Amino acid sequence: MNFDRQHNLEQLRNEQFDVLVVGGGITGVGVALDAASRGLRTALVEREDFASGTSSKSSKLIHGGLRYLQQGEVGLVYEALHERQRLRRNAPHLVQILPFMIPILSRDGVISKKIARALGSALWMYDLTGGWRIGKLHKRLKADQANLHLPTINTDRMSSAYLYYDAAADDARLCVTVARTAAQHGAVIANQCPVANILHDEMGKVGGALVHPLGSEPFEIKARCVINAAGVWADNVRETDEGVHPNSIRPAKGIHITLPWKMVRNDIAVVIPVKVDKRSLFVVPWISNHDGTYQYTYVGTTDTDFVGGVDESQCSKDDIDYVLTALNAAINTNITRDDITAVWSGLRPLVRNSDGTTAKGKTSDLSRKHQVRISDAGMISITGGKLTTYRKMAEHAVDAACKQLGIKARCRTKRLAFIGTNGFRSSMLRGKDAGLAERFGSELTEVKSLITQDNRLGEPLIEGLSYLKAEAIFAVRNEMARTLDDVLTRRTRARIINRPATLASARSVAELIAPELKWSLNDITQQVNDFVESCARELDAAMVSEAEFVQSTTVNPATSND
Repeated sequence: MNFDRQHNLEQLRNEQFDVLVVGGGITGVGVALDAASRGLRTALVEREDFASGTSSKSSKLIHGGLRYLQQGEVGLVYEALHERQRLRRNAPHLVQILPFMIPILSRDGVISKKIARALGSALWMYDLTGGWRIGKLHKRLKADQANLHLPTINTDRMSSAYLYYDAAADDARLCVTVARTAAQHGAVIANQCPVANILHDEMGKVGGALVHPLGSEPFEIKARCVINAAGVWADNVRETDEGVHPNSIRPAKGIHITLPWKMVRNDIAVVIPVKVDKRSLFVVPWISNHDGTYQYTYVGTTDTDFVGGVDESQCSKDDIDYVLTALNAAINTNITRDDITAVWSGLRPLVRNSDGTTAKGKTSDLSRKHQVRISDAGMISITGGKLTTYRKMAEHAVDAACKQLGIKARCRTKRLAFIGTNGFRSSMLRGKDAGLAERFGSELTEVKSLITQDNRLGEPLIEGLSYLKAEAIFAVRNEMARTLDDVLTRRTRARIINRPATLASARSVAELIAPELKWSLNDITQQVNDFVESCARELDAAMVSEAEFVQSTTVNPATSND
């Protein structure tokens, strides 16, 4: 497998490609895998790091989306539940079944008896639409049964609950695994390689891109077809092709907070209804101790229009107050801002109306359907969608590319196993190596071999977290991690689990990976300073309102990311 950035840059510089993908989020890497597995000579460039935008900042759920069914999006839910099953088969180590409980808080009017009956009907429809594929059907729980799953809930408000089943996955690790699988099938991929311009031939048709990789001189990538999969940055890429900014994306901000699990003590995911605006929060247990307890719980998400610059989405004071207020209305432990160990914020790339006007209604009510657009010059843009349906989005984009190229090649990703799947057994998810198995599947043997060569790599990477030093070395050698932030935020999720602990270990992690990346002492210091400053911006944003934050930032246009 070829996943060496410097070698790949040379290939990008010197070869001709059938397809060039712009954007290294889950949609982009999905497109690269689909195209490469069909036999197309495929390239992918990413401005920063894989999943550094939206694709590392989701709710980490692989689900149909019960609320979309309630909004009448039956086709979308059917498609998503079908894709959920494919992901469970193609990446069983990354995608795990997760039970969900919806408490019926009827005694204060949050959910009336009428709404509760409608919810039960919706769950039957969810099962029939495809939820049954997971092997379990929903059921009604009595209040005392529900209380066992969330012992901190205000029991005087709960009359009963519904239990149903979906799945979850570490979004960033899913993304990098898909990227590496694409490389295994021949795709040439590079991160830290922003697009400066889309190239056109003498007929005005797209013919590649001018890129400016970090640490290298600009060069042209020649490609017969360009697919724009840049998420909330897609319009910026379209502007380099079309000459005008099309304003086709309506970003919607979602934020999450991480808490010590002992403050909530939920052993399954819980959907908390929010009375003030009829939305819901997911309360998801995280980092299993494999004894029925967990280390953390994360809570989110909001779903609001975002008007700031898409390069600097942050959790504001308003966002955090909203989540805490809704959570504390349902449980009795009185969680405060001081209990929060980390936060994260992401932007959903929702699609505006075809005429560029703002789609009406709340962003939470808007469709998560995706769209494929082809410019007059032939650039294909894939926008919208959601994490669960990325494979289908990629299939539609590559279908359009094949039509443009005059090639007949069927999609092969429905049953295409990811790296780490072959040789993986579910029994690996039990015992002392369970954490490694969840992250690497059968590749855990390669991580463990690093420890055999140097037993110091078996030590914790971050004090109090389950990540090992060997995982940071593996990330640099095998997963194209190029910065300290790549390792601490996406290859591991340390930053969004416990930010203070991660900051305390930042220098030691930088020193650990420095020999691999040939960093000098100055480079180490710069990497640590960059990481500390990024965390400081996060902390500063959480202290001011959304309006104050937007006023304090300026739009910094990007060229590609997802």
